[in-house]
Amino acid sequence: MSYDSAISALSNDALKFVKDNYVIGLGSGRAATTLVKSLALLIKEKNFNIKGVPTSLQIKLVADKVGIPIIESDQVDHIDVVFDGADQIDSQRFVIKGGGGSLLRENILFSLAKKIVVMADKTKFVKNFTRTVPVEIHPLARNSVTNTIQQLEGKATLRSLDRGYPFFTENGNLILDCDFGIIKNPKALSQKIKQIPGVMESGIFLRKPDVIYKAKTGGKFEII
Repeated sequence: MSYDSAISALSNDALKFVKDNYVIGLGSGRAATTLVKSLALLIKEKNFNIKGVPTSLQIKLVADKVGIPIIESDQVDHIDVVFDGADQIDSQRFVIKGGGGSLLRENILFSLAKKIVVMADKTKFVKNFTRTVPVEIHPLARNSVTNTIQQLEGKATLRSLDRGYPFFTENGNLILDCDFGIIKNPKALSQKIKQIPGVMESGIFLRKPDVIYKAKTGGKFEII
């Protein structure tokens, strides 16, 4: 089942949050890629002066290709609006991110943002989180964090590439994908995870989006 037409439509609609001279946070993944391409067309049409702050090399390459000027998050004191996707969104409007491995940079952009716009297809919406929680860790803390996650009644699995090599983030860290079963109190769990020495970031983001787009079939979408 394809949501491509709906994601294209909602990406064009989301451009209403963009104004001239804005600093825009560019998330990673399918929805963010579509948004970046639509944003490039808007910039050319309106002759806007826009700067983009990427969360990953993947989206930076897309932005470079379509001509969006890029700066890094340490060059700004705020971001006007962040556009990003999500791996799951629960009924409390919390999100899990990090499926692509960019959770640390994505959360930094969330912390700088005046407005956060999340875009996802309807399969990502759940009552309570059920998927694994990505946790970015320092390589030296792999065993200690794994053991502490177990004490929190979770099972941590080191993320690996197809050939069995460990997956390293763009920050040089590892990712543990942690299974906690059904998560009814994501805020408390995320706080406990982030207190573990060696943890750089939890995939449960505590800053809730201001606007959520839900892509549906037939090219339709809903704004939450």
